[in-house]
Amino acid sequence: MNVKKTFVIILLFLLLFTTVASVSADDDRSYSIEHAVLDLTVFNNGLLHVEESYDYSFDGSFNGVYRDIPLKTEEKIENVKVYAEGAYAVCEQSEKDGKTHLKIYLYSDAAHTKGIKDCDVTVHISYDMKNVVTVFNDVAGLQYKLVGEEWDEPIKSVDATIHLPADSGNEFYLNPQEHNVSSSVEGNTLKTTGGYVPTGDYYEALVLMPVKDFATSPNAKHVDKDGREMIMKNLKESTEGRAFWNMVYTIFGLLSFLSPVAAVVIYLKYGREPKVDYDGIYERDLPTNDSPEVVNALVENRSSIGTPNLKGFEASIMNLIDKKAITLDVSEDHESSTKDLFLTFKSNKGLSEAEKKVYKILNNFANDNTLNLSRLNGVLSIEANGKWFVDQVHEWESMVNEQIDVPYYFDDKGYTYTLFLSAAGIIIGIIQVILGAITNASSGFFTMGCGIFLFAFSIIIIFFKEDIFGRWTKEGREYYLKWRNLKKFLKDNSLIKEHPPESIVVWNKYLIYGTALGVADQVYKSMKLHMPNTEDMGDLYMYHYYGGYSMMNSAFHAGEVSANPSDSYGFGGAGGGSGGGGGGAF
Repeated sequence: MNVKKTFVIILLFLLLFTTVASVSADDDRSYSIEHAVLDLTVFNNGLLHVEESYDYSFDGSFNGVYRDIPLKTEEKIENVKVYAEGAYAVCEQSEKDGKTHLKIYLYSDAAHTKGIKDCDVTVHISYDMKNVVTVFNDVAGLQYKLVGEEWDEPIKSVDATIHLPADSGNEFYLNPQEHNVSSSVEGNTLKTTGGYVPTGDYYEALVLMPVKDFATSPNAKHVDKDGREMIMKNLKESTEGRAFWNMVYTIFGLLSFLSPVAAVVIYLKYGREPKVDYDGIYERDLPTNDSPEVVNALVENRSSIGTPNLKGFEASIMNLIDKKAITLDVSEDHESSTKDLFLTFKSNKGLSEAEKKVYKILNNFANDNTLNLSRLNGVLSIEANGKWFVDQVHEWESMVNEQIDVPYYFDDKGYTYTLFLSAAGIIIGIIQVILGAITNASSGFFTMGCGIFLFAFSIIIIFFKEDIFGRWTKEGREYYLKWRNLKKFLKDNSLIKEHPPESIVVWNKYLIYGTALGVADQVYKSMKLHMPNTEDMGDLYMYHYYGGYSMMNSAFHAGEVSANPSDSYGFGGAGGGSGGGGGGAF
């Protein structure tokens, strides 16, 4: 009986994947990554030397490939070397957003005048990494992604070799196990073969080594605490979690055959938007006098309408700079080519309660009313600071939400009903599967299949945006459309070119509200095109120019990580290793 039921389940999956066809436009070129070979050497001084090679098969004309190597805090990469077999290679290296970006041009001739076409090329990359090996009090560890999630194409197979400082006391784990084909240990050398690794997935090695192997290790990261228990706990939780989600996502595939009648009824009754007397194409002026964090909460955060997100927090900071409650200064060190961004706190008089909260949160980390924003990332990496910061930001989110009359703008009845529908569907689906599996009735197969379908649909519906099944009121719909059309205007440089602002005051408003609406980069680019004298652009332009937005994002992330100390060192949890990244072709 169990064999027959297993066969039915397999048949359902085969039916799904053979009937759902993916239709894509033909492209005149394509490429694949046939094989990857990695050779890692861990030295007893903590240095990690990496040798990579990738076998590309190109169909059509290409200019080259690229490789992104992420770097965690404190990690460094040095001595990058690149060469190719089957083509002539020229590499450009750059650092951006915490990644080392290698743009590798491939030529078919020694003069570097012709690109490659219809050929096989093996690209070799080597580099040294510091502060990747972590030495705890009781164990030393290397957690490294042999294949990262960011490759544009899947890697069909991978072979990896890891050389360790000594040949005894070593332990290793490979995750996820479904990608592992074989592995072996010979002395101080670990060898592993991985199968097909799809785009968006990873293949990772976790190696634990005796601390005595790293008696003198200036190139390692040192943590003054025991690490083994934490590493094994995180590893167990993440591997078990992956196993669960693998099951859930498999069930998600069956959503193509669901007929969510109840959800359709809810949408038709509560999700369709009301008609409004507004047919504007775009807005040049601010539609309302609302603060940027309020606009962000109502327009940009569709997952929780009425609650601002980090873009709203960032826009509020910029608004405080525009109001002169905070001033900005930049200190440049020409010798080291570094720039520090300083925020000086002047006064919070006349500010709203939510603005005072933002002022207080940042001022808490200031010295003599001056905050070095460039160093906030490090400050929030301290657990106590990170927890306080995250708690305060959540309080700010609640303050903004409380000052908005959300029901005036948005009716969430439909969204609420779908949550009840989802909860009931999960419970009933599980019961159906259990009953279908244990019954001897001939209808048990059908009952079990219906349970799988219902469970999958109920899970996916939880992740729908709030305004899919909920709807705006007439007032809210007009509000949303006007601000959305301003966003459209700010995104389109050709529209701004036709109607450029007449003063820096308007540019500042565009930059503030562009940040709240998630289009700050486009406004910034337009300012550079239409304002010839950068000296006249003011503090808000300089805030964006010197990376204030990315600094605040990095700091916020550091605060969230340190607020969860079990994850602070990034060890043990599958998928949390160094290296990885990805690449593609161009």
